[in-house]
Amino acid sequence: METQTDTLPRWDVSTLFSGLDSPAFSTAATDHAKSIDELTLLFDQMQIGYADKIDVDTDVVERYETVMRAVGDVLEESITMRGYIYSFVSTDSRNDLAAARLSDLQNRMVTFSVLTTRFDHWIGAMDVEALIAQSELAREHAFQLRQAKIRAAHLMSPVEEELAASMTVSGGSAWAKLHGTLSSQLMVEFQEQENGPVETLPMSAVRNLAHHKDRDVRRRAYEAELDAWQKNGVSFAAALNGVKGEVSTLAERRGWQSALDAALFNHGIEQQTLDAMLEAATESFPDFRRYMDAKAKILGVEKLAWYDLFAPVVEGGKEWSYDEATSFILTQFGSYSPRMKKLAQRAFDEDWIDAGPRPGKRDGAFCMRLRDEESRILSNFKPSYSGLNTLAHELGHAYHGYVLADRKPLLRQYPMTLAETASIFCETIVRKAALDAVDEQEQINILESSLTGACQVVVDITSRYLFEKATFEGRSERELSITELNDLMVDAQRQTYGDGLRDDALHPYMWAVKTHYYSTSRSYYNFPYMFGLLFGLGLYAQYVEDEEKFKQGYDNLLNSTGVESAADLAARFGIDIRSKAFWQSSLDMIRADIDQFEALANA
Repeated sequence: METQTDTLPRWDVSTLFSGLDSPAFSTAATDHAKSIDELTLLFDQMQIGYADKIDVDTDVVERYETVMRAVGDVLEESITMRGYIYSFVSTDSRNDLAAARLSDLQNRMVTFSVLTTRFDHWIGAMDVEALIAQSELAREHAFQLRQAKIRAAHLMSPVEEELAASMTVSGGSAWAKLHGTLSSQLMVEFQEQENGPVETLPMSAVRNLAHHKDRDVRRRAYEAELDAWQKNGVSFAAALNGVKGEVSTLAERRGWQSALDAALFNHGIEQQTLDAMLEAATESFPDFRRYMDAKAKILGVEKLAWYDLFAPVVEGGKEWSYDEATSFILTQFGSYSPRMKKLAQRAFDEDWIDAGPRPGKRDGAFCMRLRDEESRILSNFKPSYSGLNTLAHELGHAYHGYVLADRKPLLRQYPMTLAETASIFCETIVRKAALDAVDEQEQINILESSLTGACQVVVDITSRYLFEKATFEGRSERELSITELNDLMVDAQRQTYGDGLRDDALHPYMWAVKTHYYSTSRSYYNFPYMFGLLFGLGLYAQYVEDEEKFKQGYDNLLNSTGVESAADLAARFGIDIRSKAFWQSSLDMIRADIDQFEALANA
């Protein structure tokens, strides 16, 4: 029987190549390898690498400009190649050809990584301010150059850096690949009813049952999920220990005080900003517990269990079909600007979106840039408001990439803290409009969906931060067992959810669920999402205050996310991200939603 999942669109990447086994793709892969070889030769000819001191003269300026342009060209080529290959890997983890092509690319990118490290060494040996003064191209990349100067101070010797880059393919990246492959291929035995048939479902489908209206089905799915993670716990624990061990070792060898210090630099914020945000978040936990208690009241239970977190609160709530969702998004994006609507229309018309869940496809959602103005969006769409919200969110990422398309390649790269700026803004536009377009019952549903997301991003992500911090501390001494990882996870959930959830129904294996823990290049991958939500809400508040003034500066802000720090960009809108007061004001918007939800729940 055909289901909605079968009819949902899949992304189209055939505009690039007809397939991974096509002659055109083989030629492109060969050309990409040749480009990296030629870049290596250029670095050698230009003597780009480690030096004690370099005086900035005309020759150095010319060498810098030649190399920068070449690096940018190879970077763009690499992003397109990775996007094309990953479009197959992420939707079918059993595709052996795609896995082989990804491995080929990763091996080539080791060389590129070594070259960028050589470039940082070279920049670190010179007065970057003198370079900026003498070169228009350097002035355009001033922020990036100053960041490179700091990175250079935290580099090991050239030989050690080259070895570290070479080893990551069989080290941290291999562990991350193992986690991604296992988790996407994980099949779960599930029995919906006590005496019903046993089905074998992909993990993504079982996790989607957390949204089921029947509490018994949710409980059974939760128990089946935990059982599947437990059975594969040895592999996931080995992967996590491998990744965290590599990150800790390299952070120490590079002179960072901790992996967190390195992450703060990579994410573009300071410890003071993180502390202010986390302190404001912690103070908001009692409000989130009010929300959880109100939801428990609607569901008719004394206290929420973990498997109730995503439960629908309205019987027979509105089903947003995929077509309804796309139409609504287009209307609301158009209410903000024709440019934003045009981008969304292109995404739908040109099949940028792979919408439905299926075996072998990874869980969750993401947006990746493919080339120029084009992105591709993966989701696991459900016919509900949350499915609509996810689409709006990921299209916000695509809009960010669209706005950045006129920038030079290196200036399109931005830190994770700023990556959620457009996505949060876009989903907030859609949510506010949806609340005005539905009846009171559906308002409860939309508010609940929004608050579920906010609870995940503020409460759950704080738990993930606490878990990751404790894991790094423990892993610096030795490998951590499955039991220890489970205990750390549950302890972090108790510290954050508190009495909002039943203590005997938490999720000890959330460390195995979240792919974010398994990135060697993006440790502490989680707290930037909180930054993004609260920063986006703060910007939305300014939009409401003065729409025209906001519109004049917003696209320019998105266009500048690769050329200024988060603090400097925020200052454009009069925001001080180092102050707890700003984060409290953003959380006040969520508190207002909690108040409204409580009132509706009591009614």
